[in-house]
Amino acid sequence: MAIDSEAGRCVSADIAAGVSPAAALFHSLSDENRLRIVARLARGEARVVDLVGELGLAQSTVSKHLACLRDCDLVDYRAEGRQSFYSLTRPELMDLLASAEHLLAAAGHAVALRPAQAS
Repeated sequence: MAIDSEAGRCVSADIAAGVSPAAALFHSLSDENRLRIVARLARGEARVVDLVGELGLAQSTVSKHLACLRDCDLVDYRAEGRQSFYSLTRPELMDLLASAEHLLAAAGHAVALRPAQAS
């Protein structure tokens, strides 16, 4: 399934279509660009323009992926003047990504889904 190009939604549309909430959550994390956005936001809040510059994605792409992540309450924003600062809302997400890293490493596929830990 792709992101709904009009509403930028994925999780609510999936659930409305009869997909379980668990499957909808994993679907929201199934896109590499959404994982990159989550990893960046794990380091701290960012504006769309920051994500565009750091990740090398189009503004419309970043906005659609943020809408998807907001739809499942993994990301939210705060307005400051005319700017919006996005951040992760669920610290448990880092636990989920850590478990995925361990599972993939055990299967012989070492990946980094979270930002490197400061020493």
